[in-house]
Amino acid sequence: MKPLKLEYHVPGDDFTRAGEASSKVKNILKRMGFDSDTIRRVAIAMYEGEINLVIHGGGGDAFVDVYPDRVEIALVDHGPGIADVEKAMEEGYSTAPDNVRALGFGAGMGLPNMKKYTDELSIESVVGEGTTLRMLIRPAEK
Repeated sequence: MKPLKLEYHVPGDDFTRAGEASSKVKNILKRMGFDSDTIRRVAIAMYEGEINLVIHGGGGDAFVDVYPDRVEIALVDHGPGIADVEKAMEEGYSTAPDNVRALGFGAGMGLPNMKKYTDELSIESVVGEGTTLRMLIRPAEK
């Protein structure tokens, strides 16, 4: 079966628009009849990714493929990349600047939360070129 393909651009440095894509996907999944836990997990993981695109990636693009049995998300930026992915996965580790932290973001929970709320998370990052996050969320077995 072909997936429903969704694409969204996430502007950089615009916290007022961060979350628009995850909100749209959440509403689509509701209309498609996905269960509330799956919708919540997708929304949280995707929102965390959008915030990271804004803070670290200078913006980027979200690609969402919705299948009956899973949701696949790819978040792509052309920012500075992640120098130490293992370190970035540690709860509380953050490279967010002080002005971002003053807004209440950058607590170092984005990547750990993405891992927590997804069934699979992969990170491909090249310093100086950008980062691609791939997330897979499956509904719970009925």
